[in-house]
Amino acid sequence: MFLTFPIMVIRVDTIENTIDWRWMNLAFVGVGSFVLSFLWRWLLERKELMKGQAARESVVERLLTQASTIPSARLGLLVVVAGIALAFPHMAGMYQTNIMISCLTYIALGLGLNIVVGLAGLLDLGYVAFYAVGAYAYALANMHWGIGFWTILPIGALLGTLFGIMLGFPVLRLRGDYLAIVTLGFGEIIRLVLENWGDVTMGPSGIAGIDRPTFFGIEFGVMDSINYMYYIMLALIVLTIFCVNRLQNSRIGRAWLALREDEIACQAMGIDKTKTKLMAFALGATWAGMAGVVFAAKTTFVNPASFTFWESAIILSVVVIGGMGSIRGVIAGAIILILVPEYLRAFSEFRMLIFGATMVLVMVFRPQGLIRAKRKVYTYDKSTVAGAANE
Repeated sequence: MFLTFPIMVIRVDTIENTIDWRWMNLAFVGVGSFVLSFLWRWLLERKELMKGQAARESVVERLLTQASTIPSARLGLLVVVAGIALAFPHMAGMYQTNIMISCLTYIALGLGLNIVVGLAGLLDLGYVAFYAVGAYAYALANMHWGIGFWTILPIGALLGTLFGIMLGFPVLRLRGDYLAIVTLGFGEIIRLVLENWGDVTMGPSGIAGIDRPTFFGIEFGVMDSINYMYYIMLALIVLTIFCVNRLQNSRIGRAWLALREDEIACQAMGIDKTKTKLMAFALGATWAGMAGVVFAAKTTFVNPASFTFWESAIILSVVVIGGMGSIRGVIAGAIILILVPEYLRAFSEFRMLIFGATMVLVMVFRPQGLIRAKRKVYTYDKSTVAGAANE
């Protein structure tokens, strides 16, 4: 009741210069807190009783697993999702499409960070630095030399890779809290350089008038440009999912998983720890560089305020809440963390309260994430294996 007093009770009318004291709301908060405390305790006790069943799949995970194992169901689900995704700009307005572009951007960022945090187990709190590198690479190249979006997109990815390697070398011997502190410092260094190197980056004023992407030299209006950017981002997401999925089931992906589970055992099994960590940082930063280029093209304006630690925290929350190491989980986490606050704007001052409460509930009752990562299981015919052994 004390914490919510300024929000729920006091309402200032700036026109009439009066204060409205809503004491009934304070009573509702008190009664609601009393009832919810019992519900909270019951849920915690139920969680302890069902601790042995925590490893089982949830209903959503079970349905997704069944759909992915049946070829016809998987194809049908992909066709439905692809149809909705392609038709979305025509069904929704410009505002909804713009929000969806932001959501897709965070999905790309989350999938990139998922390589570092979810697969390799390296806590990176400065991931937004690579995002800023891609955005400023396009902004500066476009401002000084007039380089277009499609030319700078692979260059932004390459710059992200190089900066990922630059970060990876100093932290090869670090892990845990020490790694998190160093990566946090790296992110702040990049932001401060962008903010204070005014002769190059224009400082806090930022860079405006960045060109939007064109289609073989054809320029679009505002609405068509937003739709075009949506389809570009959709194609980038498909490419990201394909690459991350292939990496996850590859030799380097299994090395990342081994590094995440036990670094010493991983090295004892003959895995090159230096190469594995550098690959994780470099590939994770690649997607952030491309997402930064898209962000600069979408907003046509960049400044250091867009790349604070808060952005890194949001991207990390997308990975953790969705499910570390899970592609489907990262997509679900981005949808919840990016779209839900936008659609809760009808609740005005209460929307962030609801959003924060939702995050707390997820982390208390679903600490493994909304959708856990599934390890690929290989099955063999026993007769074939026995025949090969006899030979």
